[in-house]
Amino acid sequence: MSAPVTRRLSRPRHGRMLGGVCAGLAQRWGMKPGTVRLLAVLSCLLPGPQFVAYLVLWVVIPSE
Repeated sequence: MSAPVTRRLSRPRHGRMLGGVCAGLAQRWGMKPGTVRLLAVLSCLLPGPQFVAYLVLWVVIPSE
């Protein structure tokens, strides 16, 4: 039995819109980047520090 392949979380060089955070999260979770971007935008309609979280992830997640 083989172990499942895990993808490393990183911001891709290609397919970025702003910082590549949503594209990196989509790649890590096996989703489409557009879906993650839509969820990120919709989450900004809710109260909370979503924008600050995006900035922190932009700094913390390494680029490819």
